[in-house]
Amino acid sequence: MSGPALKVVWQSFEGRYSDNPRTLYQRWRAQRPDDTHVWLADPRHVAGFPSDVATVPIYEPASVAELENADVVVANTHTDVEWQKRDGTLYVQTWHGTPLKRIHRDVLWAPPGRLDRLSLDVDRWDLLLSPNPASTPRLRAAFEYDGEILETGYPRNDPLSSPERTAIRRRVRATLGIPDHVQAILYTPTWRDDAVFADDDTIAIELDAEVLLKQLGDGHCVLVRAHAFVSDRLATIGGRDVLDVSRHPDVAELYLAADVMITDYSSTMFDFAVTGKPLVFFAYDLARFRDSTRGFYFDLGAEAPGPVVSTQDELAGALQELPWHTRAYAAAYTAFQQRYCRLEDGHATERVLAAILDRLGSTDAEVGSP
Repeated sequence: MSGPALKVVWQSFEGRYSDNPRTLYQRWRAQRPDDTHVWLADPRHVAGFPSDVATVPIYEPASVAELENADVVVANTHTDVEWQKRDGTLYVQTWHGTPLKRIHRDVLWAPPGRLDRLSLDVDRWDLLLSPNPASTPRLRAAFEYDGEILETGYPRNDPLSSPERTAIRRRVRATLGIPDHVQAILYTPTWRDDAVFADDDTIAIELDAEVLLKQLGDGHCVLVRAHAFVSDRLATIGGRDVLDVSRHPDVAELYLAADVMITDYSSTMFDFAVTGKPLVFFAYDLARFRDSTRGFYFDLGAEAPGPVVSTQDELAGALQELPWHTRAYAAAYTAFQQRYCRLEDGHATERVLAAILDRLGSTDAEVGSP
């Protein structure tokens, strides 16, 4: 390590140990052991942090103090805390996905005052990551952000191209109890604004996983990965061969463990496409989501790298005919990867960390090493 020791504050999904910040933190800590790190943690999720990771409760005075004394702040979403950024602090916003869904100022609806409040955080950003060139203008316009944008790919996706990916798959499947012969179906629905901002204590997912497994027959399991905005209010998920993996710490591990993904409008589609495995889109409320709930940046049907279905029966049929769909969508899949995944080469973490240290005037001989 060279340069003075730094204090770095980390924030992911309003208090979890996850996503791009988690991957960056692990590399940063290994390469610069003299720097100080602290994570803003949701008390409901503090058990998900390793015991040697320093945390303070998010939305408490301690988190304000840490933010206001940081040399670097790294987050993957808005840090919705009232704090004053001091001169010299570098705020790196990794964001958390390639947008199909409209975001921030582009959304069709949001609770009154929410976007204005979150824009106060945007005004603090110094560096915004973009996962691909297609996303860069969308992110800039939606956030009304005129600062620096760095196209790097996402650190969280580096394991998908790692030489260790086969070993990771075996380990995760063994941990989850998935035999080698079983097809693991990962279901990753996005959140619905009207449901999340309603007063309901619980939110149910549309897919009936147990019925789907009966339709498919033996040799399958369903892994349900709810969005971070939903997982704490998710209706109980269970049953034979149905696992709730919403709190699994690393979603990339689930991508490697799975054999096929079912999603709707979630940005997980872009990350999963790095693997080249099949995608099926369960778009049961497509018209409502597109026209009134949130809105899209592009026509999903025109660009989707897999079948788009609207009913569970159609979904079961698509999964039963997966080899045929894989061949039919091969060209669309390749085009999708070229447009959205070409920076995901397994080295995004190196590029991002090098960029941060360069902007701080620090250097590290190891930053470019695999």
